[in-house]
Amino acid sequence: MKILLVGCNGQVGWELQRALAPLGELTALDFDTAPRADFTEPEALAALVQSMRPDVIVNAAAHTAVDKAESEPALARTINALAPGVLAREAAALGAWLVHYSTDYVFDGSGDRARAEDAPTRPLSTYGRTKLEGEELIRASGCDHLILRTSWVYAARGGNFARTMLKLAAERERLSVIDDQVGAPTGADLLADVTAHALRAVRQQPQLGGTYHAVAAGETTWFGYARHVIEWARARGQALKVAPSAIEPVPTSAYPTPAQRPLNSRLATDRLRTTFGLTLPPWQVGVDRMLAEVLGR
Repeated sequence: MKILLVGCNGQVGWELQRALAPLGELTALDFDTAPRADFTEPEALAALVQSMRPDVIVNAAAHTAVDKAESEPALARTINALAPGVLAREAAALGAWLVHYSTDYVFDGSGDRARAEDAPTRPLSTYGRTKLEGEELIRASGCDHLILRTSWVYAARGGNFARTMLKLAAERERLSVIDDQVGAPTGADLLADVTAHALRAVRQQPQLGGTYHAVAAGETTWFGYARHVIEWARARGQALKVAPSAIEPVPTSAYPTPAQRPLNSRLATDRLRTTFGLTLPPWQVGVDRMLAEVLGR
C-alpha cells in the first residue's frame, strides 16, 4: 500500500509518520519538503497526487490559526476547503482513500451534551466554516474517505497549552484561565494511532468509511486543564511561583478574541469506539505522558 501523508511536520503529521509507517510505503511531505505539498496552490497538489498515484492520501495540513483566519478568510478557505476538495477529487479519480481531520468548531458550541456525527452544524468562525466546507467537498467528491473530527489537540512537539501554563506559572504568582469552555484535550499521538487502526479496518471493509469523532475520554475546562498540569508539575518538583489557590477561573468574555469560540466542544465517540473496537483513554493519561516527555520526569 502506497501512503501519501501531507502536512507531515505539524503536531498530528509528525505522529502520523510513526503510526502509518507499519501500514505500507509511506511518503511524508509538507510545504518545505521536496517535492513540495503547498496547500496554497491546490492544483499543484493535484499534480503531485497524479504523479505519485498513492493508494491512500492522509491530509494533516490545515490553517489552524483560528483568530488569524478572521483577517485572511480567502487563505483559510484555500487551505482548509479548496485544497482538501482537490485531494478528494484526485483520490476519487485514482480509487484511493482520503483521510482528513476536522474539528469541533463546525458546531456552534451550544448546550451541554456531546454531539454525535450527524448533529446539525453551525460554525461560529471563519476557521469553523472553512473546515466544514472542506468536509462537504470531500463528501461530494464521492471518494472513499475517513473524516476524523477532533478537539483541543496537543503534542510534546512544538508549543501547546500545557507548556504555556507552566511557563506562566513559573513567572507569575496568579493566573486567570477560562472556565466556561468544555472539551477533551486530545493527544496527537492518540489521534495518529486511531487513524492507523481505522485506516487498516476501512481498507478491508470499505463500508466503514465516513465521518467519526475522535477525542480522548472525559471532559474538562481550560481552567481544569491548567490546574491539572500545574499540580502534576508541582508534585514532581517543578519550581512554580503560582500557588494552587491563585489560579482563578474566568469566563470567555474576560479574553475577547477575533474568532468566537464554541463553549461546548464535547464530541460523542460512540460510533468510533463501536465500529473499530477501540478504547479511548481518559484525557489525563495522555496529558500526563506528554508532560513527562516535555519535562523529562
